[in-house]
Amino acid sequence: MKSSGKNTGVWIVIAIVVFIYALFPIASILANSFKKGSEFAGSGTFLPKEPTFENYASLFIGDAKDLFVPALINSLGITLIATAISVVLATFAAYAIARLDFPGKRIILTSALAVSIFPVISIVTPLFNLWRQIGLYDTWLGLILPYLSLTLPISIYTLTAFFQQIPWDLERAAQVDGATNWQAFTKVIVPLAMPGVFTTAIIAFFIAWNDFVYGISLTSTSAARPVPAALAFFTGASQFEEPAGAISAAAIVVTIPVIIIVLLFQRQIVSGLTQGAVKG
Repeated sequence: MKSSGKNTGVWIVIAIVVFIYALFPIASILANSFKKGSEFAGSGTFLPKEPTFENYASLFIGDAKDLFVPALINSLGITLIATAISVVLATFAAYAIARLDFPGKRIILTSALAVSIFPVISIVTPLFNLWRQIGLYDTWLGLILPYLSLTLPISIYTLTAFFQQIPWDLERAAQVDGATNWQAFTKVIVPLAMPGVFTTAIIAFFIAWNDFVYGISLTSTSAARPVPAALAFFTGASQFEEPAGAISAAAIVVTIPVIIIVLLFQRQIVSGLTQGAVKG
């Protein structure tokens, strides 16, 4: 019992250290978002001396409004569309990979995983030239398509694991009762796979939401520029002042939707991840 108590204490200490290590950068950004520009000069303190909401106000009613608000709208629209398309396509592809037996199935999964880890920076230049030639540069569609290359492979790979856990006898039973293949898929398989579909959608959303390389390389105006790219264009009150406060405030605002999603749907996320991790 004593040994068990010591082990519990060690794990608690480790958990606290990891918790502090993970949250310290966020706490630092949050503290910076309430600082005035003058507090960043020289050796400043961790906490703001005179907390102010000027940085947040500048994002919505101040100098940064014309840069931040359109970027926030672009990020929401482009990310949601890319996530929806990715999840729908990945659902069909993963079902076929898990359900059907055809040559090259393993190659498809391996290729999907290889594409997901392929360095994005290596294809930005040819994509930039191609997009300018065909008129997709600085457009929503010009970002949605590259975002699919980020979200679709990992979505297929993740959803395949979920579909493999579903007993196919349920689909056969539905077909015996008179259901067509499409009805069995939509009314039996998809509802059972919803935890996995939902978890995959969250992962795809995070990947697209946090992209910087495509956003900064394939846009030039506020017509399609997302928030991560827009932060690079923030300026201070003068050429000698860094916009650290405004950037920190924008980073906090952009993080809020992610935190809300995780807090609201943490049970579904954990359930989906654990189901996908178990092999039948």
